[in-house]
Amino acid sequence: MEGDAELQDLYREVLIDYSRSSTRKGTVEPADLRAHGINPVCGDEIELTAAVVNGKLVQVRFTGHGCVISQASAAMMAEALEGSDIPKVRGLLASFKKMMLENAPVASLPPELETVAALEGVRRFPLRVKCATLGWNAMLQGLEAK
Repeated sequence: MEGDAELQDLYREVLIDYSRSSTRKGTVEPADLRAHGINPVCGDEIELTAAVVNGKLVQVRFTGHGCVISQASAAMMAEALEGSDIPKVRGLLASFKKMMLENAPVASLPPELETVAALEGVRRFPLRVKCATLGWNAMLQGLEAK
């Protein structure tokens, strides 16, 4: 069990680091894709912008506010999706949501989503799953509107 505690501590640190990082924060202008997500339960909010060139997300940025989970998850998402073509983005979004909402094993995630394993423990807290999926749902809405 000691290994589990160490892993949880590591994942906690990963989430805090991602939530504090400014690497993917900001706005893409001009944006080819815009999406807004809000979690009315807790007030977390995400605004996504992205540049799409030749069917590929070449730059993804987000702004907003919220808990460590929503901010870290949005940063992980932006990092994982940037550089992928739209069909691949849709597949990555589906894989993440399957892990979070249907308890698909972390081992089933594609390599691009390796860092989101840090969010696995969130699944035990249904209200927090909404925080983790906020940015991902916003991206899906943005793709649907495009």
